[in-house]
Amino acid sequence: MDLVECHSGFAYPDKPRAFIWEEQRLLVADILAEGRTPHMRWFRVITEDRQVFELSYSEDTDDWQIQHI
Repeated sequence: MDLVECHSGFAYPDKPRAFIWEEQRLLVADILAEGRTPHMRWFRVITEDRQVFELSYSEDTDDWQIQHI
């Protein structure tokens, strides 16, 4: 399984739906904020159990970084 599961609209990644954190699959309840730099997309999300994370996707390396906030 991928580290982050996303809905892909016209581009990947469009909307994160779930991700793996400490060997557990967490479902995204809502996207609080999102942004883009020239080579990265990021999403601040809240999970169903009310934890907040920042998910960052590097387009150059096709790699996700997850940070618990």
